[in-house]
Amino acid sequence: MASSSSSGLTFKLHPLVIVNISDHYTRVKSQMNPPAVPSLNNNSNSNSTNGADVMAPLPPRVYGCVIGVQRGRTVEIFNSFELLYDPSTHSLDRSFLEKKQELYKKVFPHFYVLGWYSTGSDAQESDMHIHKALMDINESPVYVLLNPSINHAQKDLPVTIYESELHVIDGIPQLIFVRSSYTIETVEAERISVDHVAHLKPSDGGSAATQLAAHLTGIHSAIKMLHSRIKVLHHYLLAMQKGDVPCENSLLRQVSSLLRRLPAIESGKFQDDFLMEYNDTLLITYLAMLTNCSSAMNELVDKFNTAYDRHSRRGGRTAFM
Repeated sequence: MASSSSSGLTFKLHPLVIVNISDHYTRVKSQMNPPAVPSLNNNSNSNSTNGADVMAPLPPRVYGCVIGVQRGRTVEIFNSFELLYDPSTHSLDRSFLEKKQELYKKVFPHFYVLGWYSTGSDAQESDMHIHKALMDINESPVYVLLNPSINHAQKDLPVTIYESELHVIDGIPQLIFVRSSYTIETVEAERISVDHVAHLKPSDGGSAATQLAAHLTGIHSAIKMLHSRIKVLHHYLLAMQKGDVPCENSLLRQVSSLLRRLPAIESGKFQDDFLMEYNDTLLITYLAMLTNCSSAMNELVDKFNTAYDRHSRRGGRTAFM
């Protein structure tokens, strides 16, 4: 497998595809590994239980198609759907695929099958069978691979996009998988959905403090990653200024475009709008405090009147208010 692709295509991946693949894998894994039922005869089945613990089942692999649009050299992957695949015979259920494709074509008439997806740590030789089977639908399909294993040290998404290229190996032309770079592209509806999923209450009934801690931890990680990348960019520009690395005009143009956005944040209009919103927030907080104090005072006066009224009935005095 080659290190990188030379096709020059630009891939844009939407979060919905990653969510669909993750959901597909989670459902299949939960169905294959149901909760263990305790045995009535623990002594006789202890050996078999220990053997089952040692021989843990391999993680399942799921398969599906990715759909989207291709505009020139830009490939944008919007959605995905599942496939029925038999690993023993390396065959796809063509009728199921054609039915799914027809249904999606009615809802999304501009979407086409761009390739397929699977799960695993790396592309395997058997994956080429599915890849070739889809070439009658798309002559150059893409392969989206999601790694479901958790790696806390990894900062990037565990998603890899492969293309197929024809290389001559030992005098024989062969199709091999090559890695392709991609970017995450989102629309407003996807951002709202992802934000909603991120703020869902934990299934274990975690408190609000737990949710706040998780939210702040996520923000801290994002700021830390942003700081590290800015630091790398700063060191690279310093090295370029000293002449240690060659000057790249394309990179300098991107940095200049990024820095041109910063003066807008320090403009007078931004300061005026920021102070106005800040003062409005303080005023709303002040009004809320006054409302709470007035409500507490009214409750105190009502209780005092009730108690004083009972006392006045016995002593003949008038009420306080």
